[in-house]
Amino acid sequence: MKEQENKIVYGKNAVTELLKSGTGVDTVYLAEGMAPAVASYYTALARQAGAVVKRIHTAKLRALCGSEAHQGVAAFASELEYASLEEILALAAQRKEDPFLLLADGVEDPHNLGAIIRTALLAGAHGLVIPKRGGAQVTPVVSKTSAGASAVLPIARVANIGETVRRLKEKNIFVYAADMAGELADRQNLTGPIALVLGSEGKGVSPLVRRLCDGLVRLPMSPHRAGVDSLNVSVAAGILMYEVRRQRGGFAGE
Repeated sequence: MKEQENKIVYGKNAVTELLKSGTGVDTVYLAEGMAPAVASYYTALARQAGAVVKRIHTAKLRALCGSEAHQGVAAFASELEYASLEEILALAAQRKEDPFLLLADGVEDPHNLGAIIRTALLAGAHGLVIPKRGGAQVTPVVSKTSAGASAVLPIARVANIGETVRRLKEKNIFVYAADMAGELADRQNLTGPIALVLGSEGKGVSPLVRRLCDGLVRLPMSPHRAGVDSLNVSVAAGILMYEVRRQRGGFAGE
């Protein structure tokens, strides 16, 4: 059974993807000053999704979203459905591809999580696993930063990332953690069934999860980095995901 939550999604791209995704949407809110052509576009999308459209003052929309970055549109998603780990693996099987998953072990910044989700979708990952506690959840900020990808990419929430690593290894999926002590990513064999674990912004992958992984991977960095000792987690995640994609031979037709 899929776990469900309520959320407000805001921003033009995020709301567009949400309405097109088939996720349950109750209400779409449009700023009163929105251009008629743009308002007509969202009204048509909302009608197709079975949602009600309400025009509200910009100040109320800002209060609803808790942000100035709403771009004049927001939607109340009544049923944000989290996938199960099994459903993510089933998607890989359906596509006749080796599983490719991301595990967020305590990523706390919602902007980082949103960026990871966006890149994961574009890099062809089958899904993301996040913890129920100890990390960012799929909030409106995450949805906005992901440009709507959070409504498309399967996302599972689990009680324990370490236990999930064990389950994946039992299914013959190799699990690698992004860690400064690891081997260079382009020297590792990242083909075949794989999961990448991304740690928190401050502490990285937790010691227990790191010990459970099959290996550690890192990215090369200039020796002239003036005390900056690591990449932003979402940037590192993007580079690693595309290294996996490169080793897999890219996308069909390219």
